Amino acid sequence: QVQLVESWGGLVQAGGSLRIVCVVSGRTSGRTFSTYHMGWFRQAPGNEREFVAHIGWRSDSTDYADSVKGRFTISRDNAKNTVYLQMNSLKPEDTAVYYCAADPSYGSTWIKGDGMDYWGKGTLVTVSS
Repeated sequence: QVQLVESWGGLVQAGGSLRIVCVVSGRTSGRTFSTYHMGWFRQAPGNEREFVAHIGWRSDSTDYADSVKGRFTISRDNAKNTVYLQMNSLKPEDTAVYYCAADPSYGSTWIKGDGMDYWGKGTLVTVSS
């Protein structure tokens, strides 16, 4: 069974930086971490879950929500089964629980994160003004 565990969320002042981490363990039959598309989503209180960033199998493609483009960077280390989200120039509106997700494919369902194979339990990021 695949497990995703996020960590290193916390409290940061506006304009600051934070790097959150997602470690993936386990494997399904015939598929390993390196064959999954990985992504980050977030959900603020009272809001729907929203897409933040995606990275392809070999880090050959990345995509970002317009709201974080130029400030956030997603990366992965397949040797460590780990995906990262570097967040710079943080704003109070970035406050949310950030979730890591994995799926064998990437497409329009990622807009809301519908049908993703695996989810982590989230890590809270709070940005104070």
